Amino acid sequence: MVFKSNLLCKIIGFVHLINNQLYKSKYLTIFKRLGSHSVLALIALIVIGGATRVMEAGLACPDWPLCYGSFLPFNHMNLRVFLEWFHRLDAFLVGILILFKFSLSIIWKNEIPNWLPKTYSILLFLVIVQGSFGALTVINLLDSYTVTGHLLIAFLLLITTISINQNLENNDIEEPLIWWRFLLFFPLLLTLVQSFIGVRLSSTWSAHICLSFNKQCLILNIHKLFAFPIAFSILLITAAAIYKRSLLNENWKYLSALIFLLFSQIALGVLSLKTNLNEPIFIIGHQLNASLFIAILTTLIFRNPFTKKGLNHSLNSQMVGINT
Repeated sequence: MVFKSNLLCKIIGFVHLINNQLYKSKYLTIFKRLGSHSVLALIALIVIGGATRVMEAGLACPDWPLCYGSFLPFNHMNLRVFLEWFHRLDAFLVGILILFKFSLSIIWKNEIPNWLPKTYSILLFLVIVQGSFGALTVINLLDSYTVTGHLLIAFLLLITTISINQNLENNDIEEPLIWWRFLLFFPLLLTLVQSFIGVRLSSTWSAHICLSFNKQCLILNIHKLFAFPIAFSILLITAAAIYKRSLLNENWKYLSALIFLLFSQIALGVLSLKTNLNEPIFIIGHQLNASLFIAILTTLIFRNPFTKKGLNHSLNSQMVGINT
């Protein structure tokens, strides 16, 4: 009788575990999907912002947050106005999406990890700061430091969003591998600094002045020099993954993408200079590559470098108890 009672309790506990895991996974799946859409929207936002800067369309809409006093300025529409208007529209949609995720995390706070609402509150704060910098960019007539800060917040939004997504995916990290994360953090930091120098180049016209009059070339030279430590760090990461074969097996797609983006980024930079920055497609591609480069590095830092056990691990342990 006691044996049957214990067996019944274990079966009930097993069923309860399944229902609880599936119940919570339903909510987490929604956040994962919304997070993936957020990453795509943020990369698009950064690239469109770069295109707006390259096409000198930052002041195409003289007022803020509307454009020529309306939500859709048909009477003033041209390529530059469209770029600035679409950039603001994308930023608005990103803000709404993050606000929606934050609201869901508050409503479902009892069914999701405790850290999720807190992290979404940080994202929401960054969105507010990003919108403020967007307004200051127009009010201050494209001040270089304001434009640079605008890009900084955008990258922070992208990095934070990806880190949240990867933490939702990581059910059980058996081996943190701090040294691996440190190796990845180094090129991420260098790429961020190089991106900010690139914004200073374009927003202060230093690159054009250097190429045309051979003056104010310091910023351009520093920007080019950063390619060497970044390339060395990526090759070092690849060598470390090859040495520790398990890392290569689980992350070879990301590492291959990093190497491809590295060489294509260098090629786009050279082409941009060879054409005296007169071909927007090269400069915009340069910005897109940088965004993807940062996104992949962030993913590698926060993802589980090994195969996850997740739900199956929890259920198997319960099955062992029942079988016993």
